[in-house]
Amino acid sequence: MKHIKMKSPLGTLTLVASSKGLRAIILKTDKDHEIGERDENCKILCKAKTQLEQYFEGKREEFYLPLDMVGTDFQKRTWLGLLSIPFGKTISYKELALKIKAKNGARAVGMANGRNPLAIIVPCHRVIGVDGSLTGYAGGLKAKKTLLNLEGLSI
Repeated sequence: MKHIKMKSPLGTLTLVASSKGLRAIILKTDKDHEIGERDENCKILCKAKTQLEQYFEGKREEFYLPLDMVGTDFQKRTWLGLLSIPFGKTISYKELALKIKAKNGARAVGMANGRNPLAIIVPCHRVIGVDGSLTGYAGGLKAKKTLLNLEGLSI
């Protein structure tokens, strides 16, 4: 595992990669994550940092990176469902549950969403309450609102 840190509108982000791909984007440092050694030359991390900078500058709407998702089968299915939500669009937890064929799984989708280690790139910030309200976000509701505003949404 290797990591780098970068500045963002959300504060300092820690990007973590394995040999397979980007493993995590840590929004807060109070979580216990295995981050390995610092490596400013890791190709995956440098590419992720560049693409995130472009996103924050309003110059990128999609990410093209190898991802190393680590989680349960249901979590991975949920996270893959998140990748299908277009830039500048939102869906509800219920809609996401239906999309991944978990008919009554809105609550489980919410739990998986909260454990998404690849926030921003796997856009869990695009999932909102069925009534259109902002709901929980691991990085905090202020960060979620900032990301949605970057995508042209005012919720």
